[in-house]
Amino acid sequence: MKRRNFLKNSSAATAGLISAPLIASCKNDVEKKAANPEKIKLTRPIAICTWNFKNATAKAWEVLKDGGSSLDAVQKGAMVEEADVNNQTVGVGGRPDRDGNVTLDACIMDKDGNCGAVLCMQNIASPISVARKVMEETPHVMLAGKGAEKFAYEQGFEKVNLLTEKSKQEWLEWKKTSEYKPIINIENHDTIGILAIDKNGDISGACTTSGMGYKYAGRVGDSPIIGAGLFVDNEIGAATATGVGEEVVRTVGSFLIVELMRQGKSPQEACEEGVKRIMSKNAGRNDFQIGFIAINKKGETGGYCIQPGFTYRTYSEEGHVNNPTESFIKA
Repeated sequence: MKRRNFLKNSSAATAGLISAPLIASCKNDVEKKAANPEKIKLTRPIAICTWNFKNATAKAWEVLKDGGSSLDAVQKGAMVEEADVNNQTVGVGGRPDRDGNVTLDACIMDKDGNCGAVLCMQNIASPISVARKVMEETPHVMLAGKGAEKFAYEQGFEKVNLLTEKSKQEWLEWKKTSEYKPIINIENHDTIGILAIDKNGDISGACTTSGMGYKYAGRVGDSPIIGAGLFVDNEIGAATATGVGEEVVRTVGSFLIVELMRQGKSPQEACEEGVKRIMSKNAGRNDFQIGFIAINKKGETGGYCIQPGFTYRTYSEEGHVNNPTESFIKA
């Protein structure tokens, strides 16, 4: 059942609603392409991700510099964080739900619009890899819960205890001191979203998370939802989200960002508009975090968030990286 066998040496600062990152970019080899009939410069390859997950973008860059596909790059990059037990928001070592179970969500999308996702999956260390198997080996887009876990075993994935001793002890302490109900905690959902363009100019994206810490059992946020946590249109660009997933789902956030770019907005303008739309529906709230990053077909990047914390790393054709700086303007 197989379905398918930074363009200038510059930094762009943005200001706005509550906070904004400074995006670091690196010079790239460029190609010229006719367009209407003007010629535009294309930046390739490129890999960016949410947060300061430098090891993830470094791994993605290894794939890209060797001529690999953007799909392989985003998967390999995401897998780095899924395997890092010190990252308690993704994969092994992720914070459990309020019943003490670690459940993982992920999705992946390629240049042709093919996509796969797993939701609320337990006992499997790399949900992004299972999501790709869903995309390539089944006629479906999403598998959830025990079904996703069973499918993973059928595909050769091993059963793993995802709850590390550190995360277990923190959960036990939380039960003593916190109200036994889901709470919005902006420290507990640092999803990794990763976007890449390969040497052929093709775009892919991936998103993976263990979700909001101490959530209700069965809760799923935006991360594995195509159009919410991630969206790719190879003609236009791609976007991915981080933060409180419920707010992204309500606005179909990543799809919105890509559509705004289709209408002519830059990635930066699109990300700002997407965040502002969410905030307009949540006037007066300051208890949650939301943000987007995006790339367009030219390799231009953008990002915007309502809380400090984003770091963007962009790798050039030469493999160099500028240490990104963060600049925030608070209301």
